[in-house]
Amino acid sequence: MTQMEKGIENLMSARKCLRANFDKSKALGVSIEKSGPRFDEIIQRLPSLEAAIRPIRAQKDALGAVGGHINRAVVPATAVLKVFDAIHGLEKSLSDPQSDLPGYLGVLKRLEEALRFLGENCEMAIQWLADIVEYLEDHAVADGRFTSSMKEALTSLRELHNGEEKGRLDGGLLEVALDQLESEFRRLLVENTIPLPMSAPAFPGEQPCIAPSPLPVTVIQKLQAIIGRLIANNRLDKCISIYVEVRSTNVRASLQALNLDYLEISVSEFNDVQSIEGHIAQWGKHLEFAVKHLFEAEYKLCNDVFERIGLDVWMSCFAKIAAQAGILAFLQFGKTVTESKKDPIKLLKLLDIFASLNKLRLDFNRLFGGAACVEIQNLTRDLIKSVIEGASEIFWELLVQVELQRQMPPPPDGSVPKLVVFITDYCNKLLGDDYMSILTQVLIIERSWKQEKFQERLLINELLNIMRAVDMNLETWSKAYQDVILSFVFLMNNHWHLYKHLKGTKLGGLLGDSRLREHEQYKEYYSAFFLKESWGKLPALLSREGLILFSGGRATARDLVKKRLKAFNEAFDEMYKKQANWVMIDKDLRNKTCQLIIQAIVPVYRSYMQNYGPLVEQEGSSKYVKYTAQSLENMLNGLFHPKPVKHGSFKVRQPSGKFSNVITDQNQTSPTVK
Repeated sequence: MTQMEKGIENLMSARKCLRANFDKSKALGVSIEKSGPRFDEIIQRLPSLEAAIRPIRAQKDALGAVGGHINRAVVPATAVLKVFDAIHGLEKSLSDPQSDLPGYLGVLKRLEEALRFLGENCEMAIQWLADIVEYLEDHAVADGRFTSSMKEALTSLRELHNGEEKGRLDGGLLEVALDQLESEFRRLLVENTIPLPMSAPAFPGEQPCIAPSPLPVTVIQKLQAIIGRLIANNRLDKCISIYVEVRSTNVRASLQALNLDYLEISVSEFNDVQSIEGHIAQWGKHLEFAVKHLFEAEYKLCNDVFERIGLDVWMSCFAKIAAQAGILAFLQFGKTVTESKKDPIKLLKLLDIFASLNKLRLDFNRLFGGAACVEIQNLTRDLIKSVIEGASEIFWELLVQVELQRQMPPPPDGSVPKLVVFITDYCNKLLGDDYMSILTQVLIIERSWKQEKFQERLLINELLNIMRAVDMNLETWSKAYQDVILSFVFLMNNHWHLYKHLKGTKLGGLLGDSRLREHEQYKEYYSAFFLKESWGKLPALLSREGLILFSGGRATARDLVKKRLKAFNEAFDEMYKKQANWVMIDKDLRNKTCQLIIQAIVPVYRSYMQNYGPLVEQEGSSKYVKYTAQSLENMLNGLFHPKPVKHGSFKVRQPSGKFSNVITDQNQTSPTVK
């Protein structure tokens, strides 16, 4: 073999050796790569392995002592675990409270008893476990994470023993059960609560018929059973909150059907009490319905449902229902009325409010007399105080307001001033059955607040003083007319009005028959003067003196007739024109006066024209024969009729600065009385 061949062979051997070493390296690299995750796993397991072998590394004395600690803790800890397992087993026994409330409450009670037993009897387990934890920490026998977990368990046991966090045990089993019980409490209330209608009375004067509202006895018994379990778990406040929410919502629904938007009205939204007079009348009826039927039912129901708990609890519950349902809005509306502008009509409305409150006084005292209803009591007292003070103030100022009207001019048409019409009607209302006793009661209370004694005839004397002031006003106004004839018409109108509208009334009875007869006599007296001083002078103008109808005196007679007819026509036209704007409101007085005028003039005129009319008619001179007897009668029958006018009002003088828009202006003609 040559030297070259030998070299090639060596190279081939080296090549094979290198190839073999390369393949081995590659295989080793793959093996190392596959071993990486296994090393990671080993690294992760090292802490637990270290914790597992730590007792082996611990001192022999420490390892020997820990066994005794563990043995002492095992028995009480096992007992705790058994009770816990029993509690956990009760979860499967909890049914739906709607389908089986007694069963649900029974299981719930057993759950509470088990938790209470667990809390009261785990003290020994807590002591021994605490001892173990302390020993493990002091001697580093166990891993820190294990020790931390033991501490958390120990804290939970201590809270359970102290009565804390019972509901969160086993994922909140008790809390969930109690939440379901509250839901059942709400469901029973909602499904058995129906708004009450305010039915119309079947017959006039009959009280509205209201359907009974108490819950069925079985429902009340269920509610009481649920309340008992909720109280045992410190959930009474939540229970009352649910009850108040459901029942107050029901009362509001009953009231909403009455259209009570007017309760929200403010003083700035109306000019005077007359503009909301209808609301005030409705207010009394609605308040009575609310108190006697809605709140009465809620009062009884609160007592039925919560009677086992105590008076304070159910009275507080009722107070919340009443406040949230709207009783405060009723009282505030009354307060708003008291804050409105003062006028005589407001006095009547304040008396209406007082009558409504007084009618419900016993109900208010019984329903809202407890300490829990202090807000309602305060607002009610404030309202009554404002009503009494406001009504008394208006009443005592009436006389002053009537006297102030004396300074105003009388009606230009001689009619009855609005003041006279208003005061006579107003005083009769105050003396009527609707207001007399109420006003007397208000004035008695007002006097007692001022430490003054109420005189028996105080109210009567004040009304008589007001009527005397009206008489003085009439006398003053009559003297203000420049035309004395018009003053006679004015006095006729007013004396007849007072006689006719006071006769047979309570105010007329106070004045007495003799005073009423005086008004009638004054009317007759001024009627005679009116006729004598006005129309009674016209017949004299148609004198027959000097009228000689023989042939030689006809021309002279014709001239006298012309002259006298002309004077009559001028006087009639002037008087008719002036009196055409005068008014006699009362139809009977107007007709009687017109007939007296007709009787005084028309027969004389008819006779005169029959005898002497031909003297002027023959010449075709119609300017002297201006009227026929019938046309005169028709014209005179048309006198003194009321004219359509706008009724206004004026602001009277205000000595105290407190009255406004009190009495309508007497310059305006009062309404037609037929």
